[in-house]
Amino acid sequence: MNSFRGVLLRGLAAGGVAGVLAGLVGLVVVEAPIRAALAVEQARGQVGDGHEHGELVSRGTQVVGGVLAAVVVGVALGALFATAHAGARRWLPRRSPFARSVALSAALFGAAALMPAVKYPANPPGVGDGSTVEYRTVLYLGLIAAGLLVVHGAGVLAARLAHLAEPVRFTAVALAVVAAAVVLLVVFPAGPDQIPADVPAGLLWEFRLASLAETATLWLGLGLAFGLLVDPATRRTRLTSA
Repeated sequence: MNSFRGVLLRGLAAGGVAGVLAGLVGLVVVEAPIRAALAVEQARGQVGDGHEHGELVSRGTQVVGGVLAAVVVGVALGALFATAHAGARRWLPRRSPFARSVALSAALFGAAALMPAVKYPANPPGVGDGSTVEYRTVLYLGLIAAGLLVVHGAGVLAARLAHLAEPVRFTAVALAVVAAAVVLLVVFPAGPDQIPADVPAGLLWEFRLASLAETATLWLGLGLAFGLLVDPATRRTRLTSA
């Protein structure tokens, strides 16, 4: 119990660190295309009715709220990640806790962020029909759930093929994952929304890549931070240097 509590606390700490890093990336990288998209949306509203629409909540408050939200999400993911890391031990028994943590975070990033970003890329403010929000959410969450099942299946397959040489096992698992990902990307329906003509393509892709960078920072930062906190080699190095 104490051991699991220690791992869980390390997961919460790692999630907090990853959330702060992701929030900073959002502040530095994502905020610029968001403001540009808001300017396009504001200009669209002025052309439509001749009046400027004020914000119910100031942009500064929204930015602070976004950073805090990233930290909260990071802490929540840290708790789940700590539990998943313990389960991944049987899939990667020969790996160090640090290597296992990084591998797990990369796999979860691929399933929960990269694959959805390929099929349903993030859109800036002013893009998307409000009437399709629920449908888009179902598609997005459904693809994430399917991707997580692929990650779980990859772990089970890796354990089943433990008797094979590592290069052969790695190749077999990688091919299976790629095949499953391609099938999911083809089977899931396309997003329902059209991109408005007044949204520049450069702005659209700048926002999408910036959003993906923020998510990558969250997941990979979580894997690195958690790996450093749980790996005995880190603590031995600290004690030796002291």
